Amino acid sequence: MEPVTTRRWKIRETEQSHAERLIRECGLSPLVARLLLNRGIGEPEAVRRFLGGTLTDIHDPFLLRGMEPAVARLATAVAGGEPICIYGDYDVDGITAVALLVSFFRTLGATVFYHIPLRLEDGYGLSAEGIASVAEQGARVIVSVDCGITAVAEAELCRQLGVDLIITDHHTPGEVIPPAHAVINPHQPHCSFPFKSLAGVGVAFNLLIALRTRLRDMGHFADRTAPNLREYLDLVALGTIADIVPLTDENRIFVAYGLRELTASPRPGIQALKTAAGVDGTVTCGAVGFRLAPRLNAAGRLEDAALGVDLLLSGDRQRARVMAESLDASNTERQALEQQILREALAMVKGAPAKSGRKSIVLASEAWHPGVIGIVASRLVDMFHRPTILIAMQDGNGRGSGRSIPGFHLHDALQACADHLVKFGGHKYAAGLSIDEETLEKFVTGFEMVADGLLSAEDLLPELAVDAEVGPDDLTLALAETLESLAPFGMGNPEPVLLLRGAKVIERRLLKERHLKMRLAAGGKTFDAIGFNMGGRENPGDGLDIVFTLGVNVWKGKRSMQLRLKDFRGAEG
Repeated sequence: MEPVTTRRWKIRETEQSHAERLIRECGLSPLVARLLLNRGIGEPEAVRRFLGGTLTDIHDPFLLRGMEPAVARLATAVAGGEPICIYGDYDVDGITAVALLVSFFRTLGATVFYHIPLRLEDGYGLSAEGIASVAEQGARVIVSVDCGITAVAEAELCRQLGVDLIITDHHTPGEVIPPAHAVINPHQPHCSFPFKSLAGVGVAFNLLIALRTRLRDMGHFADRTAPNLREYLDLVALGTIADIVPLTDENRIFVAYGLRELTASPRPGIQALKTAAGVDGTVTCGAVGFRLAPRLNAAGRLEDAALGVDLLLSGDRQRARVMAESLDASNTERQALEQQILREALAMVKGAPAKSGRKSIVLASEAWHPGVIGIVASRLVDMFHRPTILIAMQDGNGRGSGRSIPGFHLHDALQACADHLVKFGGHKYAAGLSIDEETLEKFVTGFEMVADGLLSAEDLLPELAVDAEVGPDDLTLALAETLESLAPFGMGNPEPVLLLRGAKVIERRLLKERHLKMRLAAGGKTFDAIGFNMGGRENPGDGLDIVFTLGVNVWKGKRSMQLRLKDFRGAEG
């Protein structure tokens, strides 16, 4: 099996009449109208929300099924001083959701503590041991965040222990909804909340909004200041971006406001994390996804995610600095482990001729760290464009982490192979599982059968979606600035991708031995272009068709347009 080196360019098509309507009714340029239609935004009101959505545009949190009993129980607990435990997952989404609710309840004057399982010892989600532990610590109410939707037995245990369990989650529900005091998940049956793609921290934030409303109605803030919800959006943005959920609807609003809060955040923990990660100035989605989130995630992957929560909650600048430096060191260790596992996985893929015709990749090793295999699975998907699962084995038990491609619903595929698994959970594109060594071979065979039945040869060739073809005269600094206004970019709102045909290469050079820097000419104009990690690409000739995103480069205070290459090939015709 060889890494995929070619991609299909597919220009997205739009209905001209729909574009003309947006141009006419919303005052958009033809290109921006096309970009919005490509993102499923076709109604004037949706355009308004996308381009100028504010916090007043978020949905009524009480539309979430289970919100009313959850808020009623928590309001009683706050008023009566009952101990509340926030029980979270160990990834960034879970860490930020825990910090969000603990911080909020502390502001209310409530009695609150938190519990996050150890990845290597406890595994994912609610467990009997974890519930027993927090019950012994006096918890009368447990609020799960980013986990719990499949915890049927654990919910029953809470009932037996006299603890009220409130589940907040965003993962795919199983056939049975746990018998908890309240379950809040936009994906559960009969939930009328109009936006289904919230991250776990987004679900938790909606709970926070609803609870503040109820407490205000009860007069809780008669003698104290009500919490300013905007100040919590730095945590919401961190978790939402890190969990790679679509940056549309509420998520887009949360992230747009949250990035501003991250940029100016007074939290000592956020400030220390930014310093350790080398992030200064305006915080972007890229800074969160590639610098802040990996460091926050590192402790949970290798040791104890509680360090991440403690950092976010810390009010001590010196202690926050020490914790952030510890997370930075853990991240460096994580990167080394990742590279080692990647090398071993590549050797396994390339060293087995029988795997060459397969449509899936499932690999297992006793030498692998379970906290890092998900990242490596993502790397293998990028390289081979096949659904991939890596499994870390220990004493006959395996923990797996999978990533997928368009056209292959990973959670559904695992459901089809459920007889070979101890348990599993996740989404369309990412999932986790537990497996016994004795059923591993049957699972590998079954998973490949599912992939072979669903994926065509074309599905295994990655598609590069192009929003529009443009001419040289279209490419201006003003256009680049207009496109920047469509940010924040991410899943569901990708950075606009453009196609220019027939560009001539005037200059080509290598930066830092791996980045390709080119000066191109087309239509009597010249353009600077850069292809990150494209230094090894051969030039197919002087004439190129290029696919790129358009950015604004700032150097010594001067703003200029820059083409950021996604792909290129010899000019057609």
